[in-house]
Amino acid sequence: MTVQSPHKNKPEIQSCREIARTRLFRVEELDIKFSNGEERIYERLGEFDTGHQGVMVVPLIDHQHFMMIREYAAGTEDYQLTLPKGLAEPGETLEEGGNRELKEEVGFGAHCWHHLGDFTLSPNYMTRSIHIMVAQNLYEETLEGDEPEPLEVETFSFDQLMELCARPDFTEARVIAALFLVREQLQAGLLRPVGDFDKP
Repeated sequence: MTVQSPHKNKPEIQSCREIARTRLFRVEELDIKFSNGEERIYERLGEFDTGHQGVMVVPLIDHQHFMMIREYAAGTEDYQLTLPKGLAEPGETLEEGGNRELKEEVGFGAHCWHHLGDFTLSPNYMTRSIHIMVAQNLYEETLEGDEPEPLEVETFSFDQLMELCARPDFTEARVIAALFLVREQLQAGLLRPVGDFDKP
């Protein structure tokens, strides 16, 4: 649900044009007119219309423990602790896409799924968002993925979150936000705690 100030009208996008394209990115330029008459030119990273949806998975072992992966991040030129993520293919549900990514990157699938929310990455500059899915009732199963090297899988406790936030290899804001939200929902009883890899 969109919450908008009752005192403001949304700016009008008068035109939108593509100014650059790569294999992964499309840069758009927008002419925008605000309700007070001011006009500006904005740039943003747009999406390719492929039908893919971004999905990131929080794999819960139980109500206290979760798994993360360590993978190379080209943007920071270093290895980062992060959550498994990827794209749900056209025709896949978020649960199906998340389960496939979980099997490819962690070596587990999940019987129980909960949609935590839809997070924007950098809303001033990017149109893309990512769905955060909580995976419970895990079972071992591996699918071959497209990673260039084997991913390291590590287990952590929610009690370690503040300690993790002080580490230089744990800096991805959407991962941090997702884990704190999951911890809060577990503590509030909004997510059903499950046992170690129990099937329903």
